[in-house]
Amino acid sequence: SGRGWRTSLSASWAGGHGSPWGPREFGARQVQTPAPGVGLRIHDYLYFQVLSPGDIRYIFTATPAKDFGGIFHTRYEQIHLVPAEPSEACGELSNGFFIQDQIALVERGGCSFLSKTRVVQEHGGRAVIISDNAVDNDSFYVEMIQDSTQRTADIPALFLLGRDGYMIRRSLEQHGLPWAIISIPVNVTSIPTFELLQPPWTFW
Repeated sequence: SGRGWRTSLSASWAGGHGSPWGPREFGARQVQTPAPGVGLRIHDYLYFQVLSPGDIRYIFTATPAKDFGGIFHTRYEQIHLVPAEPSEACGELSNGFFIQDQIALVERGGCSFLSKTRVVQEHGGRAVIISDNAVDNDSFYVEMIQDSTQRTADIPALFLLGRDGYMIRRSLEQHGLPWAIISIPVNVTSIPTFELLQPPWTFW
């Protein structure tokens, strides 16, 4: 689909916001990746790499929330990506202790993106990655926007395709692991093309 690798290769590893295309829904806009050649603002995408488990050792693409949350001021060479329990993270987390100073993997649904981000922030998380709850979604990015509560959040919030989130969770379950180890953000412009390990279930 050319979902960012070719169309926004100039986007490096930090900061940025999503694109304004698509219908608005509660706390979100649906965004379809433009065809190659369509101009994108710089920093439309942010990349991270799973280091462990080895069977999902790929570079994943995410999109930062549009109008809430912080940015990455440093690169984390190795940090835990911890699936939240409950997965939608709309309230108290049973594994909140493991999310402190780490990054939470959360599933869309049940409450607004901002609410999820605030829950992770209140549990001491450094960032949140929110995957779509449509596990077959491998091309549509949702632009995460403020809800109607006028609240704020300070940690980075990223949207991940549902297929990617599902594959990460499935791998952890198969290995009996409580978290993945990731590097984030990754500057893909500094990586030779032949070393870009892209998820094999996604067309590029």
